[in-house]
Amino acid sequence: MSHILDRPAWNALRTAHATLAEGNERARRYPPSIVPFAAPADDTAESLEALENLPAADEAMALVEANPIAIPPGLMVVSEGKLVQMIAERPYQQISDSRIEPLTEADAAEMLALATLTKPGPFTLRAQSLGTFWGVKTDGRLVAMAGQRMRQPGFAELSGLCTHPDFRGRGLGTLLFRFVAGEISARNETAYLHAYATNAPAISLYKAMGFRLRSEMNLTIVTPRQSA
Repeated sequence: MSHILDRPAWNALRTAHATLAEGNERARRYPPSIVPFAAPADDTAESLEALENLPAADEAMALVEANPIAIPPGLMVVSEGKLVQMIAERPYQQISDSRIEPLTEADAAEMLALATLTKPGPFTLRAQSLGTFWGVKTDGRLVAMAGQRMRQPGFAELSGLCTHPDFRGRGLGTLLFRFVAGEISARNETAYLHAYATNAPAISLYKAMGFRLRSEMNLTIVTPRQSA
């Protein structure tokens, strides 16, 4: 029996993030201005055709699933990768720290700049549409942040965790990790996250922080196939 997190994008877009979804009951995606994730309802021809019809000619979509990813003929693969999906082994205590503050739309450009520099994963100016983000500022400058991305019933993805290189080694990433995990636990939801399978240092850190490997995941970036 499949787990709700085996197909995280589809199960988010049909539940907690249904109001953001573009598409129909056969295939859905997030608005590309928010995040590139998309998914078909299943691997039937009807669903794959619906997925194929979602992007404009110049748009890319990211597909993430535990099982091998079926690609419709009208889409071509731009890149592929392996991820690990990790899940909290226990609830986290809600904590408070005077350095942490909720981020707002006024912080969006600085958040994007920090994410562009540190590359925690897909990030846009509208990332806050998915969930709350928090950050630490020094002299008014955003130096670390973390927040929430995809959500499914009972689960929330911890995402966007990054620290400016000039401020690493001060425990800010660990602090924000524990803070966001605590906020998720306070809603009686379980925190989970994704990391590249090749990122051994991050995986080791997340294990030390109380997360365990739940599943290996496939990541495929696709774009419409150009007609001759």
